[in-house]
Amino acid sequence: MRYENPLYLAEEAAALDLLADGRVALGVSRGSPEPADRGWEAFGYTGSTDPRGADIARAKFELFRKAISGEPMARAAEQPYGAPVRPGQGLRVEPHSEDLVRRIWWGAGSRETAESTGRQGLNLMSSTLLTEATGASFGDLQAEQIERYRAAFREAGHTHTPRVSVSRSVFPIVTQQDKMLFGVRGGQDGDQIGIIDGHRSTFGRTYAGEPDELIEQLQADAAVQAADTLMLTIPSQAGVDLNLHILESFAQHVAPALGWKPNTEGPVQGDPVS
Repeated sequence: MRYENPLYLAEEAAALDLLADGRVALGVSRGSPEPADRGWEAFGYTGSTDPRGADIARAKFELFRKAISGEPMARAAEQPYGAPVRPGQGLRVEPHSEDLVRRIWWGAGSRETAESTGRQGLNLMSSTLLTEATGASFGDLQAEQIERYRAAFREAGHTHTPRVSVSRSVFPIVTQQDKMLFGVRGGQDGDQIGIIDGHRSTFGRTYAGEPDELIEQLQADAAVQAADTLMLTIPSQAGVDLNLHILESFAQHVAPALGWKPNTEGPVQGDPVS
């Protein structure tokens, strides 16, 4: 959000959602650390007092949220041209997609941000790192984050069903090629601790192993069990064929044991496609 014009983004998101029959699930956040020093200022967005740009991102997101909710963003001119509106009438951003606000996901990297996300009534998207390190496992830390999010969501009085996603790197080893590419570390990776954005942070492990092993490990992952959506991070630079193989291997050999059922009839209109 540090780099975005919030009203233009609201236009673009609504247009895409209408074209896609309400299938857009839009993830937003402050943005990850980057090589540029206050790079958002090069785009003309100044005024941030936070070296990470978190304050400007929050302000922009609040304006974006109001815009996609249909709140007036401007007033009609004294002699409005074109559309049949009254002078001074509040004008919302067009196009407008009524339900898009229910499909906005905020990327949270801490318990505090998760609670804020819940209070706003947004969906929670938690990635493979948290800017916290308490000695607890990554899965347990993330499960606590999810619990706090849901509690804040309820306390704020929201009545719709919140959505929670977590991200994991999962590589099923089902062929000799898989073993060569992913089997060297063979699921021996554990959580890692490092510094990011000046915070001591916990980085989630990579899951790599035979399907039965992965099923057992993912069933023991508290955050995977607490979330309703699992996002798989894949090596996008490795090419389409390899990534399709990774996803197919997960869908065929791991997902059914986690409770996923294959859809043999194709996607239903309006349903998200994973």
